[in-house]
Amino acid sequence: MSKYVALIEKTGTGCSAHVPDLPGCIAAAETYRETVSLIHEAIEFHIEGMLLHGEHVPEPTTLAEMVEVG
Repeated sequence: MSKYVALIEKTGTGCSAHVPDLPGCIAAAETYRETVSLIHEAIEFHIEGMLLHGEHVPEPTTLAEMVEVG
């Protein structure tokens, strides 16, 4: 099992997410919770598609840290 970083950003209409280690793997929804659920599904679907096409699935390399300032 691998763990990929999903970057989630607020938008004017909800949230969007993308996975830096899996270019093109994205999701968007009206709420944070929906977006997290959708990006989880998108990662699985993205990897499944890569495997079906004989593509190499990259190992996770992106790290994330919450940094408090001020």
